Formats: sequence, C-alpha cells, structure tokens
Amino acid sequence: MPSARVLVVDDEPDIRGLVKEILEDEGYTVAVAESATAAREARRGERPDVVLLDIWMPDLDGISLLREWSERGGLPCPVIMMSGHGTVETAVEATRLGAYDFVEKPISLAKLLLTVERALEASRLRRENEGLRSQLAVPLDPVATSRSMQALKAQAEKLAAHDTWILVQGEPGTDKEALARWLHERSARRAGPFVTVAPGSIARDHAASALFGTDDGTAIQYGLIEQANGGTLYLDDVADLDPELQLRLSSVFARRALLRCGAHEAVPIDVRVIAASSHDLEAAVQAGRFRDELYYQIKVVPLTVPPLRERVEDIPELLRYYADFFANRDKLPYRHFPVAVQNRLRHYPWPGNLRELRNLVQRLLILGNAPDVALDELELALGSATPAAAARSDAPRGLEVDFALPLREAREQFERAYLLHQLNEAGGSVGKLAKAVGMERTHLYRKLKDLGVDPKLAGRED
Repeated sequence: MPSARVLVVDDEPDIRGLVKEILEDEGYTVAVAESATAAREARRGERPDVVLLDIWMPDLDGISLLREWSERGGLPCPVIMMSGHGTVETAVEATRLGAYDFVEKPISLAKLLLTVERALEASRLRRENEGLRSQLAVPLDPVATSRSMQALKAQAEKLAAHDTWILVQGEPGTDKEALARWLHERSARRAGPFVTVAPGSIARDHAASALFGTDDGTAIQYGLIEQANGGTLYLDDVADLDPELQLRLSSVFARRALLRCGAHEAVPIDVRVIAASSHDLEAAVQAGRFRDELYYQIKVVPLTVPPLRERVEDIPELLRYYADFFANRDKLPYRHFPVAVQNRLRHYPWPGNLRELRNLVQRLLILGNAPDVALDELELALGSATPAAAARSDAPRGLEVDFALPLREAREQFERAYLLHQLNEAGGSVGKLAKAVGMERTHLYRKLKDLGVDPKLAGRED
C-alpha cells in the first residue's frame, strides 16, 4: 500500500521546503503548491490524503480556496489550515467550512506531525464507520463449520496476504460482499478504503461520472474508483455494467490510470479489485454480453461461494448467530430454534440463500412472542401454510390475499408481497426492480417506504 499523500500549499518557499523535507523523512509522499492556482492543479494529479493550506497567499486566500472546495463537491480530504496572523474569526470560519484543524506559525514540527497523523486517523475511522453502516447485518467473518465453507475460508486466507485480483462467484444472497470485506481486512491494504461499486444502483446517465469522477476545469469530483486509491475496489455484480463502461473500465485497469470525465490528463490509481457476479460470466463472454478482456483482468483467481443448500451443516449456528445479532442490534427478544425447526430448515431449498435466512430470523423475532419458534409458525413464515381465508386464493404461493380485508388493506398486502417477490428475483437490486415492475425509481422508493419494505433488509445484491 502506498504511503499517505500530503499536499502542502504555502507561498513561502522556505516553509514549503522545510515541511516537505520533514514529512518525507516521516515516510509521507509530498506535493507542494505555491498558490491557490497551483493547488488546484495539484489536486488534478494524485488525490491527496491530507492538505496543509496556508491562509495568506497572493492570488487567493486559503479560506476562499477552502470555501471553493467545500461548495464544489466537498473537501477532498482533511484540510489543516496554517497561518502566522490568524484571528479567532478566521479559525471559526475555517472550522465552519470543514477544516480539520488550525496550526499557527512559526510551526512546531512536533505539533504539525501529530496533527497530520491525527487527521489521517480520523479520515480512516470515518471510512471504517461508513463501511460498517453499509454492511449492516452482514458478518465480516462468515460462519464456516461446513466442509465447503472451511475449504473456501482456507483459500481466502491464502489469498488475503497477496494483492491478487479476485472474482467471487455465487448465487444471489450468498454474501459475496462479506467475503470481499473479509479479504480486505486481512490484506496489506486494510488501512485503506473499501469502496463498493453497485452498477445496478447507479443511474445509467450518471454511471461514468460516478465511477471515474469529473473535472470541468474549475471543480473536481473524485469518482468511486479514485476514492478506492490505496485500498480495495469491490465491483458488485459486474455483469450489470453496460458495454461502454466495461470497455472504459478495462482500459483503466490495463493502464492503472483513469481519465476523469471532462479532463485531459490521466491520473494514476493503485487499487486491488475484487469483483463479484451471480451470473455465468464465461457464458456472457461467449454470448458477447461481457467483454473478454475485462473478464480475464478480474478473473486472476476465482472463488466460488457455495449456496446455503450445499452447506446445511451451518444452519443451526447461523440461526443462533442471527438471533443474537438482531436481539442485540434491534433490541428484539431472543428466540430459540428447537431441533424440529432446525431440521425443517436443513431440508428447505433456500432460493434466497443466506439473505433469506437472515430476513427469516429477523421476521420471526419481530412477529413472535414465545421464547421458542414453533414449527407451524415457521411454516407460515416460509409460506408453505396459510390461513384459511388466504388458502382459498388462486394466487401463486407467497402472493395470497386475505379476502376478508377491506380493499385498501388487501391491495397493500398484495403490493407488499408482490414487490418483495420481485425484489428477491432482482437479487436485491432496486435498479433492477424498477425495470422489472415498470416504475420510476424515486416513486418506487416511496412506495417501498409506504409499505414498510426496507430494500437493505429485504434484499441486497451480495
């Protein structure tokens, strides 16, 4: 993993040179700029991890430059202000605009090094917190008592120590992202970012700018690929990328450099790519739906996550794990899964894999009252037993409607069951769901919210 990159912006050559020399002695990679104009250009090169910004400069003061960065896409990283003639008002304004700290001149080198170190640590912790929020109910270290999962974990442990690019294959719901995070946390890049790219959730019109960033000459937006610099880029269901993006992504990977939308000069990138797919990519290549050059770039080492029906030995432990998890996270009453219930679930086909089991446990903890889960209660939750009123329906199993309900409630019951079914068919992707049901995505999100369906819990592309 590369050392942290520091951009020093100061109009005094002696200070620039001294700070650069000290930081380089500490192992940092340092770029310097003598003005706001030069600082803008420096940002068009490699993305800095922290900026040391002087307030008083000849062309534009540091506060104005900080405001410019803050208003045009947010600060690129932690910014530490430097000044020999700062005031309380200046410090307050800098803090309001998002500056991490304020260092007075003459600079205490010990304090400067400590402030830079703390700024980098704060940035790292923020990324980790964002990662934890994004994974929610996904355990970082999967339960692995079955022979198939033990074999997978043994493979993953060998690969974690290397910077090898990996293609994780498996059915929807098998928690491919959890495995990718597990690999990242055990790699030399664990202090770097873990950035997820989910093509199905990015609007087609904005996909290029979201992935590669933008540079219109006045403002820079760092794309997801560049945000992963020094860390891991996780491509979730890479088959959802359209052909143009596949070609451009292949070019970026081949050159290890990307061209932001609107820019004229490429910037270097250093990422480890872990891609995932629930589709047969080799068949997609042969059918011309997926570019062969990108396929061979990401498939340096393939890993296959087994479906839950092939690792039924793990089910009892998974039930206990998720019962504990939701009891602690959501303050739900813990419930026990008796042997008869466990046996029934060991013989269930699990079309939704681990995601379906996770949602089933959460639903049983929310709706049940008894300390033990009953077998008939489980059958209702699985959809293989229904109330008498619903049994009279000719609808497909799982989409039954209780005809004793008022029209509005019956319609909502059907809509919720229908959207849950389609969301599962779409592999948890709201983008695919919108296409399947013919709804505009904003309206669909509102409908899901009204029906009490959380896409993050009801389904996600793992």
